[in-house]
Amino acid sequence: QVQLVESGGGLVQAGGSLRLSCAASGRTFSGYAMGWFRQAPGKEREFVVSISWNGVGTFYADSVKGRFTISRDNAKNTVYLQMNSLKPEDTAVYYCAARYDYGLGGSNPRMYDYWGQGTQVTVSS
Repeated sequence: QVQLVESGGGLVQAGGSLRLSCAASGRTFSGYAMGWFRQAPGKEREFVVSISWNGVGTFYADSVKGRFTISRDNAKNTVYLQMNSLKPEDTAVYYCAARYDYGLGGSNPRMYDYWGQGTQVTVSS
């Protein structure tokens, strides 16, 4: 089992920045690709970005490319999502997820094994 806890969400004005964290506990963190997904009210869960187990490979959704940056610190069992130039359409609950995979993880939420409880990000216009 892997337990994931997100933090760092909040309310920010358009153009602002937030940094989300996802702390993992349980099984060996380094064997898992990690992903961030988001879900806005009335919409399906949407892929944001994923990172390989060693942090070398990343895969971004087009909607966040150039604005968001994912990183991980395996020594701290934590993955981060730096979000810059936030837009009102980024408003959603953000979830981190873990997939036992030595690849990039990918954009399909069904491939992920563990999920956090989510953290709310609200971007005001």
